[in-house]
Amino acid sequence: MELRQLRYFTILAQELHFGRAAQRLAISQPPLSVAIKQLEEELGAQLFERNSKEVRITPAGEHLLPRALQLLEQSQQLAGEVQGVAKGQFGHLRIGFVASSIYRGLPQALLEMQAKLPQVQLEISELNTSEQVTAVSAGRLDLGLIHGQPLPSNLSSRELQREPFVCCMSNQHRLAKQSTLELGQLEGETLLLFSRQASPAYHEQILGLLRNAKVEPQHVHEVRHWLTVVALASKGIGVALVPAAMQRTKLPGTVFLPLAGKHPASTTLAIWRKAPANPVKRLFLQCLGNALRTMEEAESKSLAAWPPP
Repeated sequence: MELRQLRYFTILAQELHFGRAAQRLAISQPPLSVAIKQLEEELGAQLFERNSKEVRITPAGEHLLPRALQLLEQSQQLAGEVQGVAKGQFGHLRIGFVASSIYRGLPQALLEMQAKLPQVQLEISELNTSEQVTAVSAGRLDLGLIHGQPLPSNLSSRELQREPFVCCMSNQHRLAKQSTLELGQLEGETLLLFSRQASPAYHEQILGLLRNAKVEPQHVHEVRHWLTVVALASKGIGVALVPAAMQRTKLPGTVFLPLAGKHPASTTLAIWRKAPANPVKRLFLQCLGNALRTMEEAESKSLAAWPPP
């Protein structure tokens, strides 16, 4: 049974005249007659009684008509949904994120997606970089928001943000009143460091910054979340080198000092499997880009207006 046959049947049932039905269908009368005959043979039931004067629908045809109309309506609805999924207007997106994404536009991007495309189901999971790389590679996540690091060959990526590292410390620290910090001034300090297990590349990058400056910390405390790093620094437990985005935490008692000189930047990436493609992913990345631009523009205006008149 074909949808084309059902459509021909419903039009003929409404018109009860082969000529008028064929005209509505924009076909000639013989193909309509053939299609109806084939449908009757397939169903094993006569749907219309015909003679030279009239066409009447049979009880079997009357029984089929509402169900045929329902099937045609459902097929149109399904076609619209499939087209919507292909365009990213419907669907499901499983997003992994590192905690610092909260300060890199993730909440704003989620709100924009929900406002623009309420039919899209978003599912978010907080995972460290290593966990996300594994989950995206295995197809358990559609998109990951991670700290920059080398990736397996089955993943594609886009750089979302490149930002400097800053030194985070308590406002009671001996160096807190400075406008900038020389890395050499951290010699002998207690260092709060992002866990190697959570993000090996980030861990090594920060240690590399210190090695290049010939700085040897007195003690090292490893934690798994940037917000924990900042919170501990605010209490004077140690100092930390963190991405500039962590200044947006605005945690009381915390100072963030720019680093003097030129140093490697902190990068964040969006990652996804090369195949199959997920159209919703592209739209979400657009929303995330919008959020990052809005935040950066607002901060630039704030800096330009400082100090206040």
